[in-house]
Amino acid sequence: MISPAERQSIISLIRSEVVPAIGCTEPIAVALCTARATELLGQEPERIEVLLSANILKNAMGVGIPGTGMIGLPIAIALGALIGKSDLELEVLRDVNPEAVEHGKQMIEEKRISIGLKPDITEKLYVEVVVSAAGHSARAIIAGGHTTFVYLEHDAEVLLDNTANLNKEADADAECQLTLAKVWEFATTTPLEEIRFMLETRRVNKAAAEQSFTGKYGHSVGRTLHCERQRAVMGDSIFSRILSYTGAACDARMAGACIPVMSNSGSGNQGIAATLPVVIFAEENFASEEQTVRALTLSHLTAIYMKQNLGRLSALCGCVVAATGSSCGIAYLMGGEYHHIAATVKNMIANLTGMICDGAKPSCAMKLTSGVSTAIISAIMALEGHQATSVEGIIDDDVDATIRNFARIGRHGMDQTDRIVLQIMTEKQ
Repeated sequence: MISPAERQSIISLIRSEVVPAIGCTEPIAVALCTARATELLGQEPERIEVLLSANILKNAMGVGIPGTGMIGLPIAIALGALIGKSDLELEVLRDVNPEAVEHGKQMIEEKRISIGLKPDITEKLYVEVVVSAAGHSARAIIAGGHTTFVYLEHDAEVLLDNTANLNKEADADAECQLTLAKVWEFATTTPLEEIRFMLETRRVNKAAAEQSFTGKYGHSVGRTLHCERQRAVMGDSIFSRILSYTGAACDARMAGACIPVMSNSGSGNQGIAATLPVVIFAEENFASEEQTVRALTLSHLTAIYMKQNLGRLSALCGCVVAATGSSCGIAYLMGGEYHHIAATVKNMIANLTGMICDGAKPSCAMKLTSGVSTAIISAIMALEGHQATSVEGIIDDDVDATIRNFARIGRHGMDQTDRIVLQIMTEKQ
């Protein structure tokens, strides 16, 4: 049984991992680091040097930057220096304006920004920014989390240094005290008033989808799933509406629209995938507010638990994790008990493990709809008494062991895949 102290700890965990974000979190983290370094410098930089882990570089190369109509890191870095406010964290570029964009373009044209890979770093989420002007310099480093500063320096004076454990592999089992059973117990027994804040994910992410329907963003996956051709094939169903809303919110986000979303574990797309399938299913089935809150809590906390095992960034697409969360939320709304939730997780891992992450980009909306369609099928199968078993691939009788197996593949088994993906992407530049 979860103690009151442990319950409050889990609530704090959710509040820290489910937060608003504008734009893809990898280039935004780079902009955030640039903003903090510039604040330490105290003036506009004449020169900005940026060193990144391969996973950050991969995820930031092909995504739109909010309010700019531009793609990629240079403009995000320039704007971080010009208008970024580090106290806004993942909303650091909230105050972007046309004048700043033009100034940022000039900064890029003057070749004042350099971007490279950080050598000899095993931390997959690493951002280092050095800014200089008028004989002064400042350095900021983010590592381990998209908003986690581990090093700050001004004119060789060290202001913060938490870099001692940078190249050490985190022990997921030691870090994570959650189990799927504990996630279920928390989501289904915590007093409603203590988790009602989860409804904010519904408001923000549904608004993002509905705003996306009014424009043309990315590959227009969400709008396409609204069209007559789609209805002729799939009909006007709960299934098609779930796919449409999820795809639409991702379309806008990946295209760089200035639309906030509620993220999960540092990813806006994961926040979208953990929220909107549950929200649409709940609305279409007239779920009560309490059922909706608990389903959203189950979805988001399942995703957080899986990401604690997998790590912030990996070779595996994060939509698999988030869609597994929404599959659990949907199974709960279908009347599922804990054994159905465990079966749902096994079904998801048996199906989608191995979907690669080849960076943040407009086609992520297609991956999200693939994950979410599998989430619905997995939940239905579980409620009908069907699940992948331990004689099948990486599935274990113990659902938590199954999650750890999934994480091992993402953390270690696909390292070479990650390197090849980045090589292919950089060779095209």
